[in-house]
Amino acid sequence: MKFGLMMRGQHKAGEDMRLRHADDLALACRAEALGFDSVGKGVHYSSRPYQMVQQIPFLAQVVALAPRLRLLCGVVLLPLHKPLDLAEQLATLDVMSGGKLIFGAGLGYREVEFKAFGTTAKDRTRRFEENLVAIRRLWTEESVTMTGSHFELDDASCSVKPVQQPAPPVWIGANADAGIRRAARIADAWFINPHNRLDTLEQQMEVYRRELDRCGKPFPAELPLMREVFVAGSRAEAIRLARPWLEEKYRAYSGWGQDKEVPGSDRFDVGFDALMADRFLLGTAAEVAEQLAVACRRIGCSYILVGVHLPGMPNSVALEQLNVLAEDVFPAVRQAL
Repeated sequence: MKFGLMMRGQHKAGEDMRLRHADDLALACRAEALGFDSVGKGVHYSSRPYQMVQQIPFLAQVVALAPRLRLLCGVVLLPLHKPLDLAEQLATLDVMSGGKLIFGAGLGYREVEFKAFGTTAKDRTRRFEENLVAIRRLWTEESVTMTGSHFELDDASCSVKPVQQPAPPVWIGANADAGIRRAARIADAWFINPHNRLDTLEQQMEVYRRELDRCGKPFPAELPLMREVFVAGSRAEAIRLARPWLEEKYRAYSGWGQDKEVPGSDRFDVGFDALMADRFLLGTAAEVAEQLAVACRRIGCSYILVGVHLPGMPNSVALEQLNVLAEDVFPAVRQAL
């Protein structure tokens, strides 16, 4: 069982991003000191009402400050980009980290992002698959000639190859069944999102397993699951403290249209009791450890990524969450499993 820190790096408008960026780096350094296995960084563009630095330069700085950690681009919005640029940027991260990159990729869902990058939601699946094929070819072949719907590689080559051979692992983030089947078909793992409830994920895991079987692929050695986590002296206290931050964040996600990508029964436009049920991990250290162990048993995951910092949360609170998770929660999860 492995554990990682998943950082969205979302901060409220008007805050001094120099200070918030320093806070985010402090979280990554604390995670390394506490024995976490990896740090992931999410990304969005035009992210109002939040500010956030971009994932690749952020992870490049983490390499220098916390070199033991694996790096997760979680997730690159693949349809927005050109494959040669991404292939070289990601291979550079793999070289800088000594071969510790995990390439997380997703379709994206926000119209403001598609329009800004000159594409549409209708074209996202085709562009996603073309880009992934092209990036893998650029990483593994000396030169590539390939014409896609939005690019042309004419005897093109990747100026830097990744350290990991034949390529860094690819985790595809997916909320819907079609995306889960795609992850089984063309990725090394399905990156299981924090938004769907566990009962939904159990049903979707059957979709994933069936597609793996159809493709003749083994179950992945690393199957990652992300969850929002908050530990306190009691479950009631954890809910009281985390609720304002979680409510605000998921209200923003609903405004972005994130919950239109999840199954209908998992929508975010509900009361907080319904929102947190079977979705967030809240309680004492013992309760959160048991919730994590149950999730691992129900889903079959072997890699947990925790989200501990929410927009508006003081960094001191998030740092203390990392301490409690590393010292009290993760050992109990390993023992339970």
